[in-house]
Amino acid sequence: MPVKIELNKNAGNGFKPVKIYTRDIENEALTQLKKIAQLPIIHSHIAAMPDVHLGIGATVGAVIPTLNAIIPAAVGVDIGCGMSAVRLSVKSSQLPDNLAAMRSAIERAVPVGLHAHKTVSIRESACKQIAAGVDWLFEKHPSVMKMLKQPNTLWTKQMGTLGSGNHFIEVCVDENKDMWIMLHTGSRGIGNAIGQYFIALAKKDMGKHIHNLPDKDLAYFTEGSEHFVDYVAAVNWAQEYARLNRNEIMGLVLRAIAPFLPKFQADRHAINCHHNYVSREHHFGAEVLVTRKGAISARAGELGIIPGSMGAKSFIVRGKGDADSFCSCAHGAGRKMSRTAARHVFSKEDLIAQTTGVECRKDKAVIDEIPAAYKDIDEVMQNQSDLIEVVHTLKQVLCIKG
Repeated sequence: MPVKIELNKNAGNGFKPVKIYTRDIENEALTQLKKIAQLPIIHSHIAAMPDVHLGIGATVGAVIPTLNAIIPAAVGVDIGCGMSAVRLSVKSSQLPDNLAAMRSAIERAVPVGLHAHKTVSIRESACKQIAAGVDWLFEKHPSVMKMLKQPNTLWTKQMGTLGSGNHFIEVCVDENKDMWIMLHTGSRGIGNAIGQYFIALAKKDMGKHIHNLPDKDLAYFTEGSEHFVDYVAAVNWAQEYARLNRNEIMGLVLRAIAPFLPKFQADRHAINCHHNYVSREHHFGAEVLVTRKGAISARAGELGIIPGSMGAKSFIVRGKGDADSFCSCAHGAGRKMSRTAARHVFSKEDLIAQTTGVECRKDKAVIDEIPAAYKDIDEVMQNQSDLIEVVHTLKQVLCIKG
């Protein structure tokens, strides 16, 4: 059954309501949401998706509409992080019996974590599309460039690479036994540098007024200020970088798996959606900047991707355009346990057991991504049945973690 709980409904004193689409939320995340709701720039209310959990700067799973202002820490440092998925004209019966070699081929093709390509080469076209935007950024805000280890080349060499942590590439099979490629990544080192730089700048810009905030990480730029304009431009650039990055990775993966499969075609209706971003939208009678920190757009008829953990199901969904959620839905299962806690609680043997049937790393380095560290994806989906409908149910058979 769908769930929607409302906090601060009659609170007054400038506190905006918080509409939460789950009962499974820790106290720290509730406190964080209440602090965001105190900001004078919030429009109408805040929505918290079923995968909501404590975040850095702002709550993961929060949809935050702001009037004439933007909160850099709410967008975060993985700007434009999101998902991409494409269906192939291949059935599961045509997959190799052993997927280890296919996994190795993908890992050779796509650098992960802190690694990058040695040259730009085939990604040069994608980089050229957005080069002018980053040249402007580096010239006006040279500190962003200084934060990169290879300031002039890192962003180009990381085009077509996978991030670390929960970023992944998966081969999946749906309910019709069709094969899918699904991946999760964002704007890499350059997005991180942009995020960190402007978060610090927002705190500096607020000066003495920062003490009036419920949390200094909620410092914001107001529309019309120089840094507001620059930040919006930088965020839009990073979001486009993230989108192109996913496209480039998808191309590399398709080429890497081709030798292991019969000749195939990729569905031309591929999905590429951000779940950590900001956009201008119209809601409840006003033009607002909507920050989705761990949430995807789910307008009526819009397709999206909601992944589970590396041992669970994932979903291709169609939005229902629910107004109270600002036409949004969850971006995944959502963590129920911190990475540190997961490493203490679970063992390598637990990881092996929970990823049975999935070709993936099963070593201690990825224990923090163990399925049991995440919420139950089925419960998450039930809680948001008013927000989306399921189009396809995917089960991964191969997973590469960043």
